[in-house]
Amino acid sequence: MRSHDKISRREFLERSSLAVGAVAAVPALLAAGSAEAAVSIPRRTLGRTGVSVSILAMGCGSRFLAYPAEQATSVLERAVGLGINYLDTAADYGKGESETRVGRFLATRRRDVFLATKVPPSARTRDAAMREVDASLKRLQTDHVDLLHLHGLGDEADLAKIEAADGALKALYELRAQKVARFVGMTSHANGAVMATAIERHDLDCVQMAMNPARALRFEELALPAANRKNLGVILMKVTAQDKLLGAGRADAASLLRYAWSLPISTAVCGMPKLEFLEANVAAAQAFASPLSPAEMDRLRKQYAVQTVAMARFFESHLDDGAWTT
Repeated sequence: MRSHDKISRREFLERSSLAVGAVAAVPALLAAGSAEAAVSIPRRTLGRTGVSVSILAMGCGSRFLAYPAEQATSVLERAVGLGINYLDTAADYGKGESETRVGRFLATRRRDVFLATKVPPSARTRDAAMREVDASLKRLQTDHVDLLHLHGLGDEADLAKIEAADGALKALYELRAQKVARFVGMTSHANGAVMATAIERHDLDCVQMAMNPARALRFEELALPAANRKNLGVILMKVTAQDKLLGAGRADAASLLRYAWSLPISTAVCGMPKLEFLEANVAAAQAFASPLSPAEMDRLRKQYAVQTVAMARFFESHLDDGAWTT
């Protein structure tokens, strides 16, 4: 990762006006991790950024917050030790708690990871976004992030707020110019058509979108091709739709991950609230050698077609704010 121009907090302000039992095994697993790390997780280029990222990213939302706070650093050490180099957090995950936990890890490992965070939907103006980013940098104990998203793009009215003369998009462009953010993007799980419009209109580097075989809200059909046409880095989320796609008679997590990696994306963000989930997902990534055939992808889509409407309703009102229980 190349070096970056640093900006002081004062300069920045002036310019801008998971289960306890599983976690108990962390030390022993870390001791065994060095040999396992020799089996690498495949990497892909994050679109126009040119950065190489692991195809499995560590989601630091509600599921990461299910771990006891004192174990969070060890969990991140384990993830990075196994080959994950992309950490995904946000200002509104646990009201800043996720960024605080990630920041403790970054204090000694900043150069080892690609760091993404997000400006919350409550900050849609330029000034509000600037304040949120300053607070995020303090919690993350860093002077820059690799990727800064506007979080949770919703409907056309929401996009209009972001695009306004004093909208949050202006903040993103300023922060990218100042190298406070290397790259900028948007996330959405609510509306694939609106995301496609945002992609077509604006100078983004990356997008993060909810995609799985249920194909709710047309992200795969509309927004993904738009992103690919502009060579954006595409980050997939909601692989299992918060486990709603798992269960008897359905595909397992490994199959859903393989579906994700068979799409033209760069990485898939997964929340992994237990170490066994982290281990299993890393194993699936290490074993990924070839995409599903078109026929195999169609079979999965047909299997989940009955859930498309339910998934759309879930995602339209979904908010991962840090509240999660088993």
